[in-house]
Amino acid sequence: MRPELSQYKHLSAGKVREIYEIDDQRLLMVVTDRISAYDHVLEPEIPDKGRVLTAMSKYFFDHIDFPNHLAGDIDDPAIPEEVLGRAMVCKKLKMLPFECVARGYLTGSGLKEYQESGTVCGVELPEGLVEASKLPEPIFTPATKAEQGDHDENVTFEAVVHSLGQARAEELRAATLKIYSEAAAIAEARGIILADTKFEFGLDEEGNLVLADEVLTPDSSRYWPKEGYQEGKVQPSFDKQYVRNWLTSPKSGWSVDSPTPPPALPGSVVEATRERYVEAFERITGEKFNCWIGTCV
Repeated sequence: MRPELSQYKHLSAGKVREIYEIDDQRLLMVVTDRISAYDHVLEPEIPDKGRVLTAMSKYFFDHIDFPNHLAGDIDDPAIPEEVLGRAMVCKKLKMLPFECVARGYLTGSGLKEYQESGTVCGVELPEGLVEASKLPEPIFTPATKAEQGDHDENVTFEAVVHSLGQARAEELRAATLKIYSEAAAIAEARGIILADTKFEFGLDEEGNLVLADEVLTPDSSRYWPKEGYQEGKVQPSFDKQYVRNWLTSPKSGWSVDSPTPPPALPGSVVEATRERYVEAFERITGEKFNCWIGTCV
């Protein structure tokens, strides 16, 4: 008999995840179908999104050579039936206060900063780079973790050193770039470019660095199809950029600077977003999503 979710102590709720305490050593991380953009949680939810994110994280935790926070399989008996397939049993860790971002290509906030200063988070880059340029080598561009409703703030490597010390900062940078490179190779073999991604790390009781939270999902990563890639233009993506594009289009009637919450997503946007998440899972893992959730025929 599986426990009820109500039997666990609810510790926190983020934009997408809910954290519960199982016991002194373990947490239950539940992934909802909520989707966020521009620091707002949007309505309605995206069907199966929680399952896709859980499946993607599990796949990469299994394929990346680095210690991670998993403390059980996706059908662990500690997982309540009501969240089975979109929850993971995890070790309790002391979480570090930075988003560890790796960038292999220039886009998004990195491109904006580069255009203003020629740098990204203090890392100097060559002249002449444009939208979607491949960087000479991947770079580590950390950010502070924001509370819900606030923006993550890009910081320099020196800021991480100031907070955590030289040795730990260098360990974080090395781990971030190692994991990114491994994941990018996996994605490339499937015809997908991993443009950038962010990781979170924690420390176990012995002070060892452990990969935590979600990894390499369409929420935390920017995936582009390798076919048709062309430097100098915005790439089609397998993440929630589709939602962002709709929100900033005239069709939504909403502005990022608006004091009012965003409008509800149309059904066509919800379905197209779901399709992109599922396609990302299937193309990168080589598995059928319906089979992963136990409904393939």
